[in-house]
Amino acid sequence: MTKIPFNKPFIAGKELFYIAQAVTYGNLSGDGHFTKKCAELLQDRFSIPKVLLTPSCTAALEMAAQLCEVGPGDEVIMPSYTFVSTASAFVRMGGRPVFVDIRSDTLNIDEQLIEAAITPRTKAICVVHYAGVSCEMDTIMEIAARHGLKVVEDAAQGVNSWYKGRALGSIGHLGCYSFHETKNYICGEGGALCINDPALVQRAEIIRDKGTNRQRFFRGEVDKYTWVDVGSSYVPSEICSAFLYGQLEEIDRISERRGAIYSRYAAGLQSLAESGVIGLPQIPADCVSNYHMFYVLMGSSAIRDTMLERLRAQQIHAFFHYVPLHSSPAGSQYASGDEMPNTDQISVRLLRLPMFFDLSKAEQQRVVEQIAENL
Repeated sequence: MTKIPFNKPFIAGKELFYIAQAVTYGNLSGDGHFTKKCAELLQDRFSIPKVLLTPSCTAALEMAAQLCEVGPGDEVIMPSYTFVSTASAFVRMGGRPVFVDIRSDTLNIDEQLIEAAITPRTKAICVVHYAGVSCEMDTIMEIAARHGLKVVEDAAQGVNSWYKGRALGSIGHLGCYSFHETKNYICGEGGALCINDPALVQRAEIIRDKGTNRQRFFRGEVDKYTWVDVGSSYVPSEICSAFLYGQLEEIDRISERRGAIYSRYAAGLQSLAESGVIGLPQIPADCVSNYHMFYVLMGSSAIRDTMLERLRAQQIHAFFHYVPLHSSPAGSQYASGDEMPNTDQISVRLLRLPMFFDLSKAEQQRVVEQIAENL
């Protein structure tokens, strides 16, 4: 019996050639030829004023927290149904996450609940575009504008997804991308900070380069560089950037391939959804997804857990997703929030299916058949 992995890294184009080319250029440490090419490609394609590549999306979120000037006692509104980095980036600065429930359709933060969570201590709203489907950004940006708040888009799963014609990561004051090997476009470990407020660009460059004004020195704006702010080493390896550039050159082909995989899952499981046995992902009409993930919602946690066991017995590696942060040990220590019924009940029913570039039609059919046979 052949194993069907949950995820599988892949080569889409000239990744290995570009790595060899980076070596010949003699600059592997970062901010070389390919780091700049990746940033320019993302800026041009997604209409983002400034993109800075980072070693991870976590690093981009940490930079965003500092640029939002979050400090001790400040509050940041966000969903509990997210990866730990969304919250820990702000906790590192002394901030306190305030969790808000998610919508039952997109599994994104419920924009109708945000305003009630705002207090005099609120500094920012950090939204998470779950599964590559946008939050309701118009409403969220309007709320933020009324209250003088920064908006950070955690678009780790949302590279090349769109909302009303705008790329995710280009709408809030700051956006954060991931190029981890489990994402659509990969380089092993990697990320990017999208800066849509020009006033934040210079400080972002300083924070990223260990708190120095070295980038201004390289541009000839100062005659020497020095330590000017608190920062860290948030520059990725040029080898990672070279691999990533090979992926970004193939962004349309990768997206089309994932879209076809998503559509086959949806078609194969539609009859089960129509009978009410499972729930399927929903994409609102004004959103264009990058098809990052395909999940099903089982009728209960017991059914989900049993299905996981049976699929794994057939060498099919499906997984659950986040344990909600409000129910985690650190969440109870560092965060607050009201009751979150959607987060609680959806998180225990959600089952993610294998989803990667090289997933074959036959492998998908096997996954679908096993789900149908075990319900």
